Amino acid sequence: MKNPIQYLPFFPLKLVAFPGEELNLHIFEPRYKELMQDSEQNGTSFGICVYLNSLSGYGTEVKLEKVIKRYEDGRLDIQTRGLKPFRILSFDNPMPGKLYAGGNVEFLTDEPKITTVQHYEFVFYLKEMLYLLNYPAEFDSQSVNSYSFSHKLGLKLEEELELLKMESEADRINFLINHFKRMIPVIKAIEQAKEKIKQNGHFKHLDPLNF
Repeated sequence: MKNPIQYLPFFPLKLVAFPGEELNLHIFEPRYKELMQDSEQNGTSFGICVYLNSLSGYGTEVKLEKVIKRYEDGRLDIQTRGLKPFRILSFDNPMPGKLYAGGNVEFLTDEPKITTVQHYEFVFYLKEMLYLLNYPAEFDSQSVNSYSFSHKLGLKLEEELELLKMESEADRINFLINHFKRMIPVIKAIEQAKEKIKQNGHFKHLDPLNF
């Protein structure tokens, strides 16, 4: 069965919006003021397209949830929420009759199933990583998924994009577990180095060595 295709307005940004994520944006360009006006009036979604050195070809459909603040000059502070990742099939810049771009997108499929062992390993490393990063996070271990804290885990933009493109929760979980296994020893080593630096200059009580 083919993946669904839809025509979406585009908002290219140097960031990855993950499904389910709440994303706050400050809107100041005329074309995106127009996009938000259209989205608010018509209740339509739009696509945040990941821009690296050029358009990556992937993005996430997002919904405008709330306009938090309207400025006198037309700027906006808005709250959005990520819906579904997509692959860009065509790019019209601008859309007919609009200031902003748009195009056809193909929504990615998603296989949500993972094993119990994978889930427990993921939660174990996730808690340790967040602790080492001093990020206070209370979460339900049963409902947490690969997207839940992805912006808090020290991933590069390119790695976040790689995660977004994966069409299986098991693949995303394995990707993050491997990331944890690489990064946790590095963070611990840095913390140990910081402690050693703090101790320099203080009087030390050293045990005698027997040799």
